[in-house]
Amino acid sequence: MSGFNGDNKLDQRLIASSKGLYQKSLEHDSCGVGFIASVRGEKSHKIVKNGLDILDNLEHRGAVGADPLMGDGAGILLQIPDAFFKEELLKKGILLPPAGEYGVGMVFLPKEEGSRLACEKAIERVILEEGQRVIGWRNVPINYSLPMSPRVQEKRPIIRQIFIGRGSNVFVQDAFERKLFVIRKVSSSDIGKLGLKHGKEFYFSSLSSRTVVYKGLLLSDQVGAYYPDLMKKSFVSALALVHQRFSTNTFPEWPLAQPFRKIAHNGEINTV
Repeated sequence: MSGFNGDNKLDQRLIASSKGLYQKSLEHDSCGVGFIASVRGEKSHKIVKNGLDILDNLEHRGAVGADPLMGDGAGILLQIPDAFFKEELLKKGILLPPAGEYGVGMVFLPKEEGSRLACEKAIERVILEEGQRVIGWRNVPINYSLPMSPRVQEKRPIIRQIFIGRGSNVFVQDAFERKLFVIRKVSSSDIGKLGLKHGKEFYFSSLSSRTVVYKGLLLSDQVGAYYPDLMKKSFVSALALVHQRFSTNTFPEWPLAQPFRKIAHNGEINTV
């Protein structure tokens, strides 16, 4: 068999065909990613709203099965809204440190109380072991009246935010980010070793002193409606990174919605 050198007629036809099987008009079967930012770095609620508008317009990029209320997941990554979180935690009598001196963890937790408490205690234990401070927890407000697929509701986790103060053994924000990374990895490993019956419902959507991820097994137009936080005028950011998933080789799950903590789209990394 000769190599691909253009000598035979089939090779020549393949070279001559510039379009191949690709049809631009059919380009609607893969994940949608969007990004918006202020070129001046100015934080505003408008950026958050525009990010959600982009997500709404990515509806055609997401997969929906026989149940029109179940998609493959969607989400948005934003900068931490310092004034918003300070106001929310003040309602609980908690004073947050200056921006950059605390981290926010967006955590999916088991619905079963015993498993949930075990996960929370494991996270708090690792925070203290790493020399950082446990500031407190916040229940993330959820719009439970939003129409959702029964299967999505069945898998829906409890969603809480943990606030972590920078310890005296850390002097700059970059070092604090590295500490938060270690806390996330070690606590996730420790929780896995507990062998909890509902342990797989635990997941860190994000843990950072800079960014926070609101996501879920949601349709693209449900993210803003599901999380009332995102509708508050005091929730501001200078950038918004959004993702609407079209799963190719894994079944839709809450943790597999994107953006992830550091990337907007994983392509086929999960296969590798």
